[in-house]
Amino acid sequence: MPHASFPHAAHPAPVDDRVVVVAYRGLCVFEFGVSTELFGLPRPELGDRPWYRFEVVAGEPGEITGLGGVRLEVPHDLEAIATAGTVVIPGWRDVAEPPPEPLLEALRRARRAGARIVTFCSGVFVAAAAGLLDGGTASTHWRYADELARRFPAISVRPDVLYVDDGAVLSSAGSAAALDLGLHLIARDHGAEVANIVARRLVMAPHRVGGQAQFIDRPTPDPVVGGVQTTMAWALEHLDRDLPVAVLAEHALMSPRTFARRFVAETGRTPHRWLVEERIRRARELLESTELSVDRIAHACGFASAAALRPPFVRITRTTPTAYRRTFTAVGA
Repeated sequence: MPHASFPHAAHPAPVDDRVVVVAYRGLCVFEFGVSTELFGLPRPELGDRPWYRFEVVAGEPGEITGLGGVRLEVPHDLEAIATAGTVVIPGWRDVAEPPPEPLLEALRRARRAGARIVTFCSGVFVAAAAGLLDGGTASTHWRYADELARRFPAISVRPDVLYVDDGAVLSSAGSAAALDLGLHLIARDHGAEVANIVARRLVMAPHRVGGQAQFIDRPTPDPVVGGVQTTMAWALEHLDRDLPVAVLAEHALMSPRTFARRFVAETGRTPHRWLVEERIRRARELLESTELSVDRIAHACGFASAAALRPPFVRITRTTPTAYRRTFTAVGA
């Protein structure tokens, strides 16, 4: 069925703070639970900060059952999607099964009204069937990536990343990556500090950056005492310093070549890439929580100047440090 194309603008403002998650027969309950945990759980630890309003909608008529025989009593129908700020689509029950047309049309209407669409794992097939990703980029579980690319050639499929933020439509890889994408969205809406608070309550590390590999296709070696993990923790306490591989390797009591090889084996990233991501994470926190100049923040995060900070900051966040700070200043005003 023909459908309209949709723009892929960077970080469009949602209609409101309502997050609506779609439930349907054969529901993937892990991704559904992730949605509830991230966006539907009360957050007394945030004090009087605004939080999301959470709703569950039935994506089709009839009894809603999840994997394992769970039955859900869903209070809202597809009409509730129309004015949502964010619509979450958990994993779809069968990637070979076309989603119901009323659900697809509801998603198109919501997107036209300005809603963000967030898909977890195979849920991307629902957004793709609605035409919401034509001309855009998406991720999904590595098992489904080839099928997604084959059936929807207008989508640039990234099988090698945890999640993709394409502005209006965000998609994650396999199940656990839904947590990473959700924390990314929380950071985008409320700042890195709040995302870290949510991560702590989940008893997990702050979210992994979306460009990280879905999995490391090799055995993970046992951590060495005084080795890579200890050095990573040390580096996070000294981000203002110049930290070439030689310095990190010396701290880890390894040769630079051994350290670099072991770092990639344990983390799936090079030391340089990891350091840049952590420096930018720290810069975001300082831009949100302090009035330091961008130049002083750059130095505190290990960059020679504000000009040196800007290119990696824009690449990772898709906005400039000054614009990023302005966003959070406006939110807090």
